[in-house]
Amino acid sequence: MPTTGVLALALTGAVLGAFVPWLAGRWAGVPRLDPARAGAGRPGAGRRGAARGRAVAWAAVAAVVFGGLGAAPGCGPALPAFLAVAAVGLLLAAVDLACLRLPDPLVGLAALGAAAGLVAAAAADGRPGRLLASLTGAGLSFLGYALLALLPGSRLGFGDVKLAAVLGLPLGWLGWPELLTGLVLPHVLHGLVVLGLLAARRIRRDTLLPLGPALLAGAWLATLAA
Repeated sequence: MPTTGVLALALTGAVLGAFVPWLAGRWAGVPRLDPARAGAGRPGAGRRGAARGRAVAWAAVAAVVFGGLGAAPGCGPALPAFLAVAAVGLLLAAVDLACLRLPDPLVGLAALGAAAGLVAAAAADGRPGRLLASLTGAGLSFLGYALLALLPGSRLGFGDVKLAAVLGLPLGWLGWPELLTGLVLPHVLHGLVVLGLLAARRIRRDTLLPLGPALLAGAWLATLAA
């Protein structure tokens, strides 16, 4: 994609990302700030400042995600499918960070966006057989993560299993190396985060941490490397 197209996608991502904290708050059940009290003292102003900071941070993350996908050579005609998954994925990551939950409606919306985009890409590319690779990728991802979730002592939730299956659709489209990378890399990223937080004494060994952001980040990095 030309540089102007990549920049346009990054700007689009930034605009969408700015709304991620507000939307995540609705899904996570975070109460809205009462407008009547928003300016009544320092606490309300502090909350508003923190909200603006989160909006800026998520806008920056979304700009990098969308811009990276636009620059990734492997997406090709399937770029809309990857962007749809990324858009919903940003919201899923924010919700998971807020309340350790991956809502089924959002996971289903990501699956719908991926499926619709990949079907259109297969028709435009003239290779409908690639859809079989996508479905196989989703099935293998679901099976692998479901087995991990059933292991004794596993902290993997079935929300993570379903999200992994959804991410298997675009990763399967890219190919087997990308699918394998997208399945393994999240655990490496998650492990590094856990070790860092333990070293900083921010968490304990029994602290539950969300895996959804690592799943999404791993799939994104696998896509960039395609």
